[in-house]
Amino acid sequence: MRLRSLLFVPGDSEHKFAKASGIGADALILDLEDAVAPPRKALAREMVKNLLGGPAREWAFLVRINPLGSGLTLGDLAAVVRPGLDGILIPKVNGMQDIELISNYVDVLEVATGVTPGDVKLLVVATETPAAMIGFAGYATPNRRLVAMTWGAEDLGAALGALSNKEADGSWTFPYQVARAQCLFAAGAAGAMALDTLYGDFRDEKGLAESCRIARRDGFVGKIAIHPAQVATINQCFTPSESDLAHARRVVAAFAAQPDAGTLGIDGKMYDMPHLIAAKRALASAGEDVT
Repeated sequence: MRLRSLLFVPGDSEHKFAKASGIGADALILDLEDAVAPPRKALAREMVKNLLGGPAREWAFLVRINPLGSGLTLGDLAAVVRPGLDGILIPKVNGMQDIELISNYVDVLEVATGVTPGDVKLLVVATETPAAMIGFAGYATPNRRLVAMTWGAEDLGAALGALSNKEADGSWTFPYQVARAQCLFAAGAAGAMALDTLYGDFRDEKGLAESCRIARRDGFVGKIAIHPAQVATINQCFTPSESDLAHARRVVAAFAAQPDAGTLGIDGKMYDMPHLIAAKRALASAGEDVT
């Protein structure tokens, strides 16, 4: 599953879904949670269920369900776990125990609806509750369905009673820098992709590009989009350039030619195993086979 760009789409809007389908995002997140008003939750659930039966797509079909404790989670899962669903985004998780519970529910629903066992993947928003912030150690024992983790500041800030999560220059305040870093580390421990949170000002293309640059530098492989106008910039920023790919191929080829070497010199610079891992990751992100 390639996840450079993931675009949120309200689950109760067929018009926005139709528009988003051709925008070029790697994944669409049909939202049953925050983007849908309580009186329209049941309608949104039914609409998303019906959309799942469409033709083959070039993007991943994801659904953000309502969180555990809302009273809506099981109904959401029962509606959307069916052929055509690629993954579920779980909001407000408190830790790996919530992921295991959802995974167990999906085990049963896949069998009941004829989905190949294990096909439905899980993604999580890992930093939206205070409990989540002290429960990251659980990700050291990965779940087989968990493929990606992202983070968020708004719900966490509300839970903490924060007056703001941003400094005057627009950077994150310290508690939310910690949340971002913890998500990145936990994703690494879980063997999952780390996805950066959304950039709120969809009219600020320059700011979005800089945010993507910093995220990619730090190890994130994709980013959440809140508006269709952000998708092209996100895709461009998280796609390695041709020169990057050419260099990565050289590194992989050099180690393949000398499989017993732990360190190699290429163009006067020394390369070791971390460089090889990074090179393979860059090639994989562009869809190249690195086996």
